Amino acid sequence: MGSASIASRRGDDSDRTSVSSEGKQGVIPGNLLDGAQIVTKSGNLVTKDGVVVSTQESDSSLSTNVFADPEIRDFYVKMYEKAKYECRHVFDADLTWSAEEEKKLIRKVDWRICLWACIMFFSLQLDRGNMVQAVSGTLLKDLHLNTNDYNHGNTIFTASFLVAELPSQLVSKKIGPDRWIPMQICLWSIVAMSQAAMTSRSGFFATRALLGILEGGFIPDLILFLSYFYTSKELPIRLSFFWTALSVTGIISSLLAFGIFHLEGAHGVAGWKWLFLLEGLITFVIGVASFFMMPASAVQTKTWFRPKGWFTDREEAILVNRILRDDPSKGSMMNRKAITPRRLWRGLTDYDLWPIYALGIIIYIPQNPPALYLTLTLRSIGFSTFNANLLTIPHTVVHIFTLLSITWLAGKFNQRALVAVFQLIWTLPVLIFLAVWPGLISNQWGTYAATAVLLSYPYCHAIVGGWVSSNSNDVGARSISASLYNMSVQLGGICATFVYREDDKPYYRRGNRTLIGINVLGIGLFLFAKAYYVWKNKIRDKKWNAMTKEEQNDYIANSKDRGSRRLDFRFLH
Repeated sequence: MGSASIASRRGDDSDRTSVSSEGKQGVIPGNLLDGAQIVTKSGNLVTKDGVVVSTQESDSSLSTNVFADPEIRDFYVKMYEKAKYECRHVFDADLTWSAEEEKKLIRKVDWRICLWACIMFFSLQLDRGNMVQAVSGTLLKDLHLNTNDYNHGNTIFTASFLVAELPSQLVSKKIGPDRWIPMQICLWSIVAMSQAAMTSRSGFFATRALLGILEGGFIPDLILFLSYFYTSKELPIRLSFFWTALSVTGIISSLLAFGIFHLEGAHGVAGWKWLFLLEGLITFVIGVASFFMMPASAVQTKTWFRPKGWFTDREEAILVNRILRDDPSKGSMMNRKAITPRRLWRGLTDYDLWPIYALGIIIYIPQNPPALYLTLTLRSIGFSTFNANLLTIPHTVVHIFTLLSITWLAGKFNQRALVAVFQLIWTLPVLIFLAVWPGLISNQWGTYAATAVLLSYPYCHAIVGGWVSSNSNDVGARSISASLYNMSVQLGGICATFVYREDDKPYYRRGNRTLIGINVLGIGLFLFAKAYYVWKNKIRDKKWNAMTKEEQNDYIANSKDRGSRRLDFRFLH
């Protein structure tokens, strides 16, 4: 990519190069719009029907066209052909569209793609998160488990989830996420239902392991799928919708648990068994439906059961070209191509992404133990099984608003590290309070209120997940980096399961002091990541600006640097 592409990847709209389709007059060749004659009128470009196609003020297709430089365009045309990129036939460096067209198309993508992604994430969270509701019943007693056994089960699940992350990505990249994700959902739903047959600790551990293996990789698989349809600036807010589904699932699962536990003893079956059976059945239905709701790409929505597809030919062209102009590397690999060992090694050794992986390990630990132990804590301080499940709803509702707000702020100010760090700034004072307050446990409602405030924290996962995706700058690398980031999150989850221990209950003073230290470390890591990427960008600016135009063009055409290692790439921070 040349200097124009550098500006477009910096995330700063004011630095982007404005280029018209003919370079000067801002006139679009008439053959680009079904042969309609294009004329200028009061600054507007209109069709012969008088419908506004674009304006110089609002036409985003003209303001970020990195392919306006013929040398850059030719370089990427060859790349897309060599990679057999599935959307290459609609690539058009001269295509224009209005801001109104783009907004309408994005809304359609939100309803068709993002909404179903949220529903699929609901199925994941329902089956992996309902253990919190199950232990509010008689599960631990029936299986003769104690707190440490519960911790070990969570550790086994998280470790299995972690181990499966990268293999799942490799399978997904080979056969396509549109095939692999529905298969995952159906398979883990069967295991989720089989938990109703557990009778011992070994069965508990075995189903935890199987569930983790089958669910591992789902999140980076889905993030990769979403990246096919959204630009780097749009992806974080869509991921915030994605993670909002987690909170919505928490509310729905609490209400479901409240109702399902009323089946306690029906046909001689415990309430927690009914919970696993019925919720597993719900997610299995979602898995089957997903085979019909996930297109392979933007240009592959037409099929035997959907003959007209979701998008018109023009919408397909706009959708593909706007994505490529935001990030030309998205066409460097087809969606059903396996990741080679060389590409895998290159992704694993991309040390410039390690600061984000370090964040993944640390920043979600402070909230994890209080969340895992919430229903157990509420039961221990006197709340009934039914009330314990209902009391998880208020903070979950607040959590939705704080999550969406922090993600919106990150996009508004084009800041990731300095906005995402507010997650830890929120949790730190509450953790200090829980570590020193003498009324913990004895004050029933005070304990609940403090925990609820803690768990209402602004979740920054959407920001950081989109951050690592954008900073990968390559489809293959993005598959690997998304997996490695999620693996780092799971590793942090494993660490979190050992913070609250049996010998520290019921106050968990030692555990909360540990969480305070980890919280402070996380704040430091955010500041380090910000400083690191600013420093790297300054070094690359200095090297790039020292090159002549000929040297820059030669680098674009011939450099073997890939992904985030390219000298003409700038890290987001």
